[in-house]
Amino acid sequence: MLIDSHSHIDSDCFADMLPELFERMKKADVAGTLIAGCSLHEYERGLKFTQEHPNTWYAVGVHPSTHDDPHEASIEELVELSKPEKIVAIGECGLDYYYEEAPYDDQKERFARHVEAAKIAKLPLIIHSRDAKEDTMDILRSHGADQCGFVLHCFTGDKEMARAALDLGGYISFSGIVTFKNAAQIQDVASWVPEDRFLVETDCPYLAPIPYRGKQNEPSYVRLVAEKVASLRGVSLDEVADASTRNFFKVFSRAKL
Repeated sequence: MLIDSHSHIDSDCFADMLPELFERMKKADVAGTLIAGCSLHEYERGLKFTQEHPNTWYAVGVHPSTHDDPHEASIEELVELSKPEKIVAIGECGLDYYYEEAPYDDQKERFARHVEAAKIAKLPLIIHSRDAKEDTMDILRSHGADQCGFVLHCFTGDKEMARAALDLGGYISFSGIVTFKNAAQIQDVASWVPEDRFLVETDCPYLAPIPYRGKQNEPSYVRLVAEKVASLRGVSLDEVADASTRNFFKVFSRAKL
């Protein structure tokens, strides 16, 4: 059994194909998926989706690149929005310096609020970090993210970042990128990260794994991610499936099948 630990299947692009999507998940032995929120105006839609579909869960948060939503969530609001039982995490939140659309200082302040909210809510964080390794780890350390736990989703960092996250008690989640030919750095981390500290995900509809790269991704493809991780680690798919699923329910302890 596999769990897609990070998706956006509440997106409009999936609206007309949900029965087929869930059937393909079943055939691939993907038992469920966690939907990561990117802005507060998506919150009601995402929460409703998880309440209507078994074995789906939601994380409430504001993506670091979100700059078209004038509403900035306070710590208190994030804590309040996290109370429904289908909310299992705070995020996705973090830092994204790639596009340079959202001012860095604003991103840092937003990220810090998410960490503080997660500690109060006693929920783990889902972290998005792109081209911001040092600042991401600095904020996680300085705001005590080890008190709530966190996942570095769609990991694209290096060995140094992975070890720093592990030292703080964090988890590393691998996406379809780990199957790409130019992903040697990520593949190296996937080969040695401790068995009890990694997850697998799709981040669908983005980042479809080989051989579907460039096409619309979906939760059933997390099996291809797990197969690649198993190959890199020299173990069976079943071992990766068992470990990543066990880790998912450990870090996202509110999630229930």
